[in-house]
Amino acid sequence: MPGFTPACRWQPPFYPFKREPFGRRLMARIEYAIKGPLFGCRMCGNCLLQETALICPMECPKGIRNGPCGGSTEEHCYVDPTRPCVWYKIYERAFQHGRQELLMEVLPPLDWDKTGTEAWGDGVTQLKKIGDGKLLVGVGRFASGILSRSPVKRAETWDSLFVPIRQPEWWQGDSEYHPPAYEEPVSELERRLKAGEFVVTSEVAPPMSVATGKLTRNIEMVKPYAAAINFTDSPSATPRMSSQACSLIALQNGAEPVMQIAARDRTRVGLQSEVIGAGALGIRNVLCLSGDNMRMGPSPMGRLDIIDIDSIQMLWILRRLRDEGHYLDGRAIKKTPQLFLGAAASPFASRPEFQAIREHKKVNAGAQFFQTNLVYDPDGLEVWLNELAKRNILDKVYILIGITPLKSLKMAQYMHNDVPGVSIPEPLMKRMEAAGDGAEEEGVTIALEIIEAVKDKQGVSGIHLMAVGWEEIVPRIVTEAGLLPPDFKPAPQKADVPAAG
Repeated sequence: MPGFTPACRWQPPFYPFKREPFGRRLMARIEYAIKGPLFGCRMCGNCLLQETALICPMECPKGIRNGPCGGSTEEHCYVDPTRPCVWYKIYERAFQHGRQELLMEVLPPLDWDKTGTEAWGDGVTQLKKIGDGKLLVGVGRFASGILSRSPVKRAETWDSLFVPIRQPEWWQGDSEYHPPAYEEPVSELERRLKAGEFVVTSEVAPPMSVATGKLTRNIEMVKPYAAAINFTDSPSATPRMSSQACSLIALQNGAEPVMQIAARDRTRVGLQSEVIGAGALGIRNVLCLSGDNMRMGPSPMGRLDIIDIDSIQMLWILRRLRDEGHYLDGRAIKKTPQLFLGAAASPFASRPEFQAIREHKKVNAGAQFFQTNLVYDPDGLEVWLNELAKRNILDKVYILIGITPLKSLKMAQYMHNDVPGVSIPEPLMKRMEAAGDGAEEEGVTIALEIIEAVKDKQGVSGIHLMAVGWEEIVPRIVTEAGLLPPDFKPAPQKADVPAAG
């Protein structure tokens, strides 16, 4: 078991995609012989140990490099329940040693040209730069700075060596907030949020075939009651019609879409090309997600162990594409897409102070609005909001609280036991059990109570209704909650056509 990576399995190292010179191969063997037993090193060639409390983030089965996913818990990893969540352990150790703010830096995805190769050579190269081309001079200057009595000098010296290594020119990640580089709203959703409206967004489930009749009817039904409609991106790792296709159909029917993009199914190339295409189609709202792991999907199971980019990296790439006008590879874009960038937030995934750092990092990377995981505990939500307030980000992001009306006790039990990041208090479980055949009505009542409890909380800008295939309940909930939009116009009723003959 690796000495500095608590309770994690030793995973096999990556192998290089090219033949390295003998000297570098020898150095890689030495590095692995040392870092393997100590850190469970996988030889990713892009070492981040300095920023992750000396726990290797590549132990995460998802390969996430910027913090926990929405399914993080203290108990175990939901992808591999036999082991703990490695990012929970990183956060726990960082807080114990007062190094939690180091977790705020937006870290790059793997440079796969370096995987399987040694990382120490980058340090030697950087020491030469510090020494104006001379290694011994660089070592001397670095040692002198580290031994300085000035904490500022020591920090600057340390960063002069390690920041250029972990933040290459093509990435340039940092821990600062980057406001959007535009003034006027780019979408109707953004306009309403900026105007101070209490906004309702809702979900319409994409169809499982090419038939679009029900999808169109649901869009028409929900459209008057929601500022924008989300279309999920193969939730539970189960294929459906793409979010982009559904978003285009929504536009064609006069509705404002929110296109969801799951990192699970994207490479950095695919992400950029898809968003450029979406921008050309008129899609403005994009929600960046890590995506449900294949563990939640049907058999045969796809790869569990690696994603090319995580949701924070997605936000960083898309914000720079929009505001700085270039692709990740540096090529300039003459006309950039107009994007209102969103992300998921998980108030109950793990400790509130851990989640607050995760959410803060997303805001810094480019998230302008959050749609949260399901909330059934308004008091617990208050704790999470207070942690966000301490980090001074409530005025930098719009927060839409996730609400799902429960249809049955069985659904409540599934949400509580099997959906990562969702917790239903015992009193609500008892209410659903006692409701018997009236469970649906009780579920609607509970949803209305939660909406009433959260709508006046600090930092809350609206709700996100996830009806999970029960779209016909959306108009009722919005109406009875008193959340009809100011310009509400009910959808025209189609006249019944008499049967022939």
